[in-house]
Amino acid sequence: MIFDRLENAERYFKTHPAFAAAFAFLRRPDLATLPDGRIELDGDKLFALIQRPTNKGHAAARLESHRKYADIQFVVSGNEEYGWCSLRDAPPVAEDFKPDNDIAFYAGPPAIWIPSSPGYFVVFFPEDLHAPLAGTGALHKVVIKIRV
Repeated sequence: MIFDRLENAERYFKTHPAFAAAFAFLRRPDLATLPDGRIELDGDKLFALIQRPTNKGHAAARLESHRKYADIQFVVSGNEEYGWCSLRDAPPVAEDFKPDNDIAFYAGPPAIWIPSSPGYFVVFFPEDLHAPLAGTGALHKVVIKIRV
């Protein structure tokens, strides 16, 4: 997992070949005005999901994991909290891995909670279980999916 401010994104460009393009997308001046939905940046290798969900709070946020994709999650407006747990220390599986959606869910609480606000991003790799939408209130966010 990586947690940092968008202004520091260059530090992580060598982590994955698609990171430079992903962070360039997050720096678009029109990012806040893009409509909800999927925007393909490089087909299924790299795409953005523009979302305006309502946070669920700690009790309703579910730990999840992915096998094919890493997530870069970026708060445009509002506040979000993420639960986090290492795959090595994962609680029991609640819903088996679904290859079509690249997701599995886990029964149990995260090890830690990470608050986030506009200007910050978090990268979750396949070894990072994460529980998004654990804050309160309205949220505008972008999730960049990067095939790993």
